Amino acid sequence: MENILVVDDESIIRKNLERILKEERYSVSSVGTGREALALLETTDIDVVLLDLNLPDINGLDVLEKAKELDPDLMIIVITGYASVDSAVRALKIGAYDYIKKPFKADVIKLIIRLAFEAQKLKKRVGNLERAMGVMPVTLDIVAESEQMRHIVMQATEVARHEGATVLITGDSGTGKQVVAQSIHQLSPRREKPFLEINCAALPDSLLESELFGYEKGAFTDARQRKKGLFEAAEGGTVFLDEIGEMPMNLQAKLLGVLEKKRFRRLGGHRDIEVDVRIVAATNIDPKQAMEEKRFREDLYYRLNVFPIHIPPLKERPEDVLALSQLFLSQFSRQFGKGFEAIHPRAGEYLSQYPWPGNVRELKNVLERICIMHSGPVLEVSYLPREIVAFEDAESFIKVPDNVLDIAAVVDEVTCQLIRRAMRKAEGNTASAARLLGIPRGTLRYKLRKYNIDA
Repeated sequence: MENILVVDDESIIRKNLERILKEERYSVSSVGTGREALALLETTDIDVVLLDLNLPDINGLDVLEKAKELDPDLMIIVITGYASVDSAVRALKIGAYDYIKKPFKADVIKLIIRLAFEAQKLKKRVGNLERAMGVMPVTLDIVAESEQMRHIVMQATEVARHEGATVLITGDSGTGKQVVAQSIHQLSPRREKPFLEINCAALPDSLLESELFGYEKGAFTDARQRKKGLFEAAEGGTVFLDEIGEMPMNLQAKLLGVLEKKRFRRLGGHRDIEVDVRIVAATNIDPKQAMEEKRFREDLYYRLNVFPIHIPPLKERPEDVLALSQLFLSQFSRQFGKGFEAIHPRAGEYLSQYPWPGNVRELKNVLERICIMHSGPVLEVSYLPREIVAFEDAESFIKVPDNVLDIAAVVDEVTCQLIRRAMRKAEGNTASAARLLGIPRGTLRYKLRKYNIDA
């Protein structure tokens, strides 16, 4: 229910306004002095204030100014029997929503109040949109060529329907946990509400707490006005807590309260605030090991781990590398006007066999750098960073399944891998590759056809 505060020194006007507004089903409080008004605003959430300028203790314009300091989003409608152009201009400059003169008609008050609430909702919607746009990734699509990622897409799609279920996403840094979290939000009934994220490892303890829960005026030295935290700003939507494993223990306890009771208090606050948000958390550490080391609360882990999703590192799903590479190449090619359309097969081989220790983030950075430095239409081997072209994985060079005992099959596999490596080193030149292998050029051509290897 919307809360309205009436501030007027005339009791008959207060009672009249209370009656009019309660007929419209608003929750109404009323006081007769500026000090009472400011005290109430410090302890109570008020949406709209009807403020008389002629008060017995404090000038109404001073009350207006201090009220806006407490809550910049507060909608204040000035009412007075001593209206002047000067006071009207000053009130609007300070931040009053509107200015009306006594005596006033009930229908006028009702209309202005309704418009004030509509303006307030629109302002919140714009603010939420700006925040959501600020954290929106380049793409919401989850590339899923590998079986592992197809399973993750299925998990994300299923949990998205259950808008209250908490999700814990684990995986190495750079694997795409934020993209999965964003996709869960976009697929859910909460999609029209904000998706707001915070990196728990990027802020000091005190700042992280104030960002999450907000604070009241005077809660600490620099708290000059009330501020709403992330949980309030994301009302009805999703809060993504990245690197949750780095959250300090004292904040873990407060977060547990949000999960269990759906309510919290701002810093310096004296009352609980109810909140309706879905929490999606992510971490690149092993939560169970962190619990053993007393760095992560066990009860919080089980509250977060209602629906776990694990994203494997990119080296364990090489099928996704080329699809991701093509996606990033297209994006950055458009962004920088470079005209790339394809990846040369040999360049694709190098990209696929590289272990990508930085995962998807590293791959994305490499493709962005290529698009900055080079132009299309084909991404050539020569455009790749030296460490990718020079990489040789000794352990994965000969891949022989444990259950394969056929010597001929093993010889064919080793021969095929040797030829592919020689062709990469020779950059597709069959004469040079034959010299590297120590075989005649004609023999190499025969084997290229036999093993269906592109020259």
